[in-house]
Order: sequence, then structure tokens, then C-alpha cells
Amino acid sequence: MHRLLIVGFGDVGKRFATRYASRFNLSVVSRTKTGESPSWTRSINWLSADLDEPRTLQRLVGLSEGVVYLAPPNSSGHTDMRIRNFLRSITSGLRIPQRLVYMSTTGVYGDCMGEHVSETRAANPQTDRARRRIDAEAQVRAWSQSTGCTSIILRVPGIYASNRLPLNRLMKSLPTLRADEDSFSNHIHADDLAQIVFLALFRGKGGRIYNCTDDSRIKVGDYFDLVADRASLPRPRRLTKSEAKDVLPEMLWSFLNESRLVLNDRMKKELKVRLRYPTVLDGVPASLNVSDN
Repeated sequence: MHRLLIVGFGDVGKRFATRYASRFNLSVVSRTKTGESPSWTRSINWLSADLDEPRTLQRLVGLSEGVVYLAPPNSSGHTDMRIRNFLRSITSGLRIPQRLVYMSTTGVYGDCMGEHVSETRAANPQTDRARRRIDAEAQVRAWSQSTGCTSIILRVPGIYASNRLPLNRLMKSLPTLRADEDSFSNHIHADDLAQIVFLALFRGKGGRIYNCTDDSRIKVGDYFDLVADRASLPRPRRLTKSEAKDVLPEMLWSFLNESRLVLNDRMKKELKVRLRYPTVLDGVPASLNVSDN
């Protein structure tokens, strides 16, 4: 695979390109070109396109042998129209991509009451955000079956890195749940996720779903305490669920109200991923440049 297209060139896409751009003839779809100018950007084919405007996507037809789709769905409804627009556009040409990696979310499992969750567990999305992701997954699978393109779905939990820690949340003194009512959360460092995407391109099995989480077994409040301690910020106060529901924004409440322990055995076995940051106990200090000594 020589020609690769990245759709949605945010933080993970840039980390992927920083590490792997030299291995591909790389094109990226972005509304605006990044203002950064590291050496790897000079070899990239920048394509200004809007997934909400199908007419702007025609330039993507026949462009690549592989696709990494990292763009989020539209912000409302139960259907991801952006992935629909993209798939329709690239199907109009004679040359269809051979492999497509789609980044979804572990949020599609819904609340599992702290149980272990493998890829064989039925999806049970409980928010519109998760319903849009399940719709996108279904569209990718159906498109793959009709075109013969090999598609791989990555279900990703909370992504963190030095620029993706909940520091603003902590500085705003937003509360979290007390220990006896707290939920398990799942995490992956952005650098490890960039590696997983690369390995999925070459090792992922067609039609396969991979949970892309690290080995952490930590509850939400303990994660916030870890970040607060390492960043020398006050720990958030703990509330009961009934108290927290009345004071937290709806999106944050829905995050706290779902508990699951996502398993990553398939990712390790089939993609042969070796995590740089096996748990948040490794990744958070590194992200904050804090020594353990």
C-alpha cells in the first residue's frame, strides 16, 4: 500500500503522519491546512474538502489505495451523514480503496455496569453520539461488502496525551462521583493509538472490530485524582450520582453514568500491538513530564 488518504486530520492524524508519513504517498482531507511546518508536512498532499458538502469530495475519487477515517460524525441525529457522503463519493470512481480503517468509539457498548467487554458483546448505544457511531460502523460494513474493500473498525475509548488531559475540568472544580458509585473508565494514549492505526492498516482482518484500549483498570474519579496530583491541582470533590446529575453538563454526566472494562486481547494478539504506555500510571506522568523518582 503506497497511496494513503487520511480523512479528519486532527491530533491523532498528525501524530500518525509525524511517525509514518515517510512510508506513504500521503494525502489528507482537512478544511484548513495546519499552521505547523515540521519537515514531514512538506511531502503531504493537502486536500481542502468538507464532509458536509458532497460536491467538495469529488477530488477524492480514485486517489488512494488505503483510507484512514478519523473524522467525527455530524453533531446531531442518529445517522452519520458525513461517512455516507464520503463513501458515496469514493464509490463513484473506477478505482476503489483496498483497505479502510474506521475509528469508532467504545461508547457504542453503552453502560455495562462495570463488566468486562470484548468485541463480541452486542452494542447498546445509549446516547445520540454513540448511535451515530453505530450507524457509521454499519455503513462501513455494508459499503465494504458491496465494493470488496477490506474494512477494519477500531473502537476507541478516552484518548489522552499532554494536550488532552482534563486540566481545564480540574481547574473549574467540576465534581466527580464518590468511590462507591463511581464508574470504570478506559483510556488510550494518542501516540499508542497512532501506532494501532498503522498496524490495523496492514494486520487488521477484514470486517473485524478491535477494542483499542490500554491495560488500565481505573475508575473515573481515581483517574482525575491521578491527573490532579501529577499536575499539582486540587482533587475534584466527590458527589453521589443524584447530586452529580443535577450539577454536571449532560455530556459529562453521560460519560460518568456508563461503566465498563474494555478488553484488548484481540488487539494485542492479531495486531501485535506493544503499548508504549500500558496504563495511565505510565502515560499521565509522561504526558506531564513528571518523573516517578
